Amino acid sequence: MEITKETIIGNLVAHDYRAATVFKQYQVDFCCNGNRTIQDACADKGKDINGLIDALQREITSNAQPLADYQSWPIDLLADYIEKKHHRYVTQRIREITPFLQKLVKVHGDHHPELEQIAELFTGSAAALTQHMKDEEQFLFSYVREVVTGAAKPSGSTIEHPVEVMMKEHDHEGERFREIERLTNQYTPPPDACNTYKVTFGLLKEFEEDLHLHIHLENNILFPKVLAWRANQGN
Repeated sequence: MEITKETIIGNLVAHDYRAATVFKQYQVDFCCNGNRTIQDACADKGKDINGLIDALQREITSNAQPLADYQSWPIDLLADYIEKKHHRYVTQRIREITPFLQKLVKVHGDHHPELEQIAELFTGSAAALTQHMKDEEQFLFSYVREVVTGAAKPSGSTIEHPVEVMMKEHDHEGERFREIERLTNQYTPPPDACNTYKVTFGLLKEFEEDLHLHIHLENNILFPKVLAWRANQGN
């Protein structure tokens, strides 16, 4: 895939997820705002567009092991994968991270008042994501499986509105984690950090990275495939 200033970020990451590593390094959002061109993103962030494109080309043409071609997967397989891998991951990590953050606030909160805000942000995200995933599994993923079996009917706006809602919720969680990343100084523990402090920040960083891939798979691959099916059936 040729990379130019007009390349859509989400399309490029859908084509080869290794591009996500470079966008992350350049602090360019590839999941929630993946519908922008590289040029628009660089202008917004004040980044060197030629440097970014060169870095993308080096990363994608490297000799790294080939990654999963999510774009070629059937939509029901992709939905199953998201549910079993990313939804389960979110649920598991919420259980682990929440008590760690509570402990940090209690032990280190006086010297690091930002910890209370970080904990509040994560608690809000945990509640929102839990409900969001439940809604996806009960309606959207169920609809995807009906599409595959032929049970889904392309009548009315049966899927467009839910997809729009899901994407707005993705945007909100992306913003929330950008604030967590800022408050943690890009997940850098302070000099007086204990092991629990370091582990918690490491888990938060991992959580955000998984969330980026999770949102990317839905926003840039699964949702467009479902909407394309809906449009084709409606013709």
